Amino acid sequence: MALVPGSVDSTIRSVFGERGERWLTELPDVVARLCRQWDLEVTGEAMTGGTHSYVAPVRRGDGTAAALKITVPDEENIAEASALYCYDGDDAVRLYAFDVDSKALLLELAVPGTPLVPQHLADTHLEGQEDQSANVALGCALYRRLWRVPGELPDGYPEFPTVVDMVEPWQETLPKAVADHADEFDAGLAEEVVRKCGEVLIPDGPVGIVNRDTHLGNIIAGRRRPWLLIDPKPLLGERAFDAGFLTLIQIESRRDTAFARRAVERTAEWLGVSAERVRTWALLRAVEEVSWGDDDFAARCVVIANRLHQVGDLSNSVE
Repeated sequence: MALVPGSVDSTIRSVFGERGERWLTELPDVVARLCRQWDLEVTGEAMTGGTHSYVAPVRRGDGTAAALKITVPDEENIAEASALYCYDGDDAVRLYAFDVDSKALLLELAVPGTPLVPQHLADTHLEGQEDQSANVALGCALYRRLWRVPGELPDGYPEFPTVVDMVEPWQETLPKAVADHADEFDAGLAEEVVRKCGEVLIPDGPVGIVNRDTHLGNIIAGRRRPWLLIDPKPLLGERAFDAGFLTLIQIESRRDTAFARRAVERTAEWLGVSAERVRTWALLRAVEEVSWGDDDFAARCVVIANRLHQVGDLSNSVE
């Protein structure tokens, strides 16, 4: 019997191939070993909501509740434990233990665990809906507090990837994505993408822990603190990077130029960063999504990128 939900099982097999098959085969033994190692008892079925991880409620030896998380490691989640270690429970779930071999995490179980904003409605993010603006502001405040320069990590904890390393390949892949959809993108957008990829190679200010996947379904209700971050996809980068994905998914709800500008400017204000830098990151992240494939979200991101291009340079906007 599979430990992970069927949707997770199929995603792991299709995305990771042979490595995913091996991970699924070894998972029961890994869970059993960690339960012995950390004195745990699994108390319920695996949780839903993830794409390529096993997350289950457990009881620790002292009787307290926790969550056991075992993920197929990839470039996005590789430093999750390192980020949670650096956050040390500040507006994020606590990391109780980390297994270097399996990359498993023993985490605080956030209760009731309700997301700040539900992740999808008919496969569309909700962050841009008018009734969610206060929650977007709250999420920005949380990400603003979580940004920090990391200290020394314990032995075996992964080093953080960097935003600059992520962006360098974009200088080839993003212009190609625009060229491949030339009849859908606005004239002049290709040149702007090339220019912006060069600009963001130089960080705007100090570099600290930022997150790649800033939808507000990753902020959930807890008891120790009202809202806690889960599932960070951390890198080291400038503060404005956090705004990129969060801004584009706001525009996904209302894909017109006036709202795109409003989303950029309010997100910049709430994060305390440059509006033009927010527009830049949102534009590049939108084109990045297009470069990954032809699914519905990628198609929506073509429109989002066009709207952000139409907003124009916001360098003179008041921060």
